[in-house]
Order: sequence, then structure tokens, then C-alpha cells
Amino acid sequence: MTTKNTRRDFTDEFKREAVSLLRGSGRLLTQVAAELGLQPSVLRRWRGPADEARSGATVSRPTAAVLASADQLEIRRLRKELERAQMERDILKKAVGIFSSPAEVADRAVPGHWEGDLILGLDSSAIGTLVERTTRFTMLLHLPPMDGHGCGPRMKNGPALAGHGAEAVRDAIAREITTLPEQLRRSLTWDQGAEMSQHARLRIDTGVAVYFCDPHSPWQRGTNENTNGLLRQYFPKGTDLSAHGTDALEAVALALNTRPRKTLGWKTPAEAFDEALRSAHISVATTG
Repeated sequence: MTTKNTRRDFTDEFKREAVSLLRGSGRLLTQVAAELGLQPSVLRRWRGPADEARSGATVSRPTAAVLASADQLEIRRLRKELERAQMERDILKKAVGIFSSPAEVADRAVPGHWEGDLILGLDSSAIGTLVERTTRFTMLLHLPPMDGHGCGPRMKNGPALAGHGAEAVRDAIAREITTLPEQLRRSLTWDQGAEMSQHARLRIDTGVAVYFCDPHSPWQRGTNENTNGLLRQYFPKGTDLSAHGTDALEAVALALNTRPRKTLGWKTPAEAFDEALRSAHISVATTG
């Protein structure tokens, strides 16, 4: 039996494809909604008032039969996407919430606690951002699109070709954060995006504890949100972020990290982070 899905976090692409399927199938809205596991009212809202006049249109039996047969593959593909999205949400349900993080994360007394996010651009391009809470030091993650992105439909159950799927983000974070001593990679706070559905593997690979903000609560990682606002000076909304290579990202990170901050007593993030690095190395030498 198909379970009606009442969640509202469908992608715009999925909504467009569902409406396109409804328009081309010649079948009743309730039939298409049932095939996709949706409430009819949800699909009706996506369709919009402009299509109301079409809802009573009739299709000849031969045409309807051909369309119904041709649409079965499309319906199965869309249902697979729904299943994938639900699986990613289920994985994130098992994540550790931000209120389980230790007090030292909130009070910024101990360096090594990071906040992360993606900034998005044209054609699903993205750049990952990591900001250390105590020093405001920023690292940027290069997330280039994979081969085949934008060249036809996505392969069933294949990787996220836009470059910011769960595996790509996990690998990019691990690649950057493991360059630091253990004392400076204690935890990472992120929102509940599907790109972090491999958080358990990330913790195993890096030793970094991962905590998640509450839904729709960006202020719970406010340092990262403020930094993302600064980054938009270099990466405006609506532009292709994949055009910026690793060298360009390093140059922008350097510009932010050498900007004096009042909250740091007019030190730069680079100076504050360098002090933390020296302290970490002294600690290792003392206890080693």
C-alpha cells in the first residue's frame, strides 16, 4: 500500500517533473498522485490555477493507453527519488543534535570547534565553508561538478553530479580538516542538509564529532552564517560557483583570514588561529 507523503521539502526539480508527468499523461490527478505517493491536494497546488482548465480535458483511449505505458518508467524514477530523499532524512534523524554538544562549543573557550555550510550558485554549483568558532578562521571546500553533470538525465541511484552530494562533501571536509592537529578538529556543526547524510563515516574518518542544528535555525551556527554573508562579496548569488578553482578559493579565504576583527581584539583570524596551532603543538610536545 502506498503511504501518502505529506512532507513539504520536495525539490523544485521534483515538483516540475511531477507536474510535467501529470500534464502529459492524460490521467486523473488523483491517479498520478497515488502513483507518486502524494496527497492529491499537494499535486494540485504544484500544478497551479493556470492548469485548472486542462483538468477536465479528455484523451482518446488509444492515446491514454500509450501515455500510461510510457509513463510507468518515469513514475518509477520519481518514486525512487522519493525513496532516496526519505532514506537521507532517516539517516539524519539519527544524528546528534546541537544541544548534545559540550559547553565548550557554545562558549568558544576552546578552539577546534567548527561550523559548516554550503553556499549555492547557478546550475546547482556550490562551495563548502568551514569556520572555526573561536578564531573565525575560514577554510573553503572546492566542490567541482562531476563528469556528466548537465549532460542528460541523472543515472538511477547514481552519484550527485553537481559535486555537492554526501560523498563529495564528506571527502572534501575530511581532506581539509585532517591537515590540522587533533586538538583543532574537535567538532563540526552543520544544518540538516542531505549533503551531510554520511556524517557517521566522516566521524570515523576524521575523529570529528558532528552535531546538527535544529531545522530552519541558521542562528545556531551564526559564525558560519556571518562568514557566508562576507563570502557573497566574492561569490554573488546567481553566479556559477564552479568557475572558481582551488587557487581562487584559497585567495578568498586568505583575504578573510587576514582581515582584522573587533571581536578578536583587532587580531586577524590567521593570527588567532596561528596562536591556537602553536598551543596545540606545544601540548603535543609536552604530553608526547
